[in-house]
Parts: sequence; C-alpha cells; structure tokens
Amino acid sequence: MHSIYTWIAIWYAAVSVITFAAYGLDKRKASRSTRRTPEATLHTMELLGGWPGALIAQNLFKHKRRKKGFMVMFWMIVIAHIAVWGAWIFRQW
Repeated sequence: MHSIYTWIAIWYAAVSVITFAAYGLDKRKASRSTRRTPEATLHTMELLGGWPGALIAQNLFKHKRRKKGFMVMFWMIVIAHIAVWGAWIFRQW
C-alpha cells in the first residue's frame, strides 16, 4: 500500500504532464494562429498541481514568459503551493 506522500507525488506528476502538454499544444496553436487555450484553463491546471510542468514548458517552449500579468498569476500559484506545503510540513514537525 502506498503512503499519502506517494499518491501526492503521483498526482503532481500526472497533472504536470497534462499541463506540460497543454502548454505545448497552446504554443503550437499560437504559431498557427488557431483557437488558443484560455489562460484561465492553464492557471487552473497549475493550481491543481501542474505548476512544475508549466514551469518546464514555459522554459522549453519559451511560451507565456513575456506576459507579465500571466506570469504574476503563475508565480502567485507557485508561492501558494509552497506556502501550503511549508505550513503542512511545519505542523508535522
């Protein structure tokens, strides 16, 4: 039986892969001038735990990095995740 930590890691990895793919697809759509993935959808995926995949995709695809408002929201999501996990770990300690 897996511990809760294993399931959390699996969740983050799975959502990160999906988010990474969504960024890649959005970048492809941007280069082809077709209908794009809404920014709110990308942020929702990040919030659900896909922010590591988003960070990798942003750097690999050079996508969304220049959009200041988008990046502010992205980093707020990352900080929120770190704060929640930091508080949780602190309470466990």
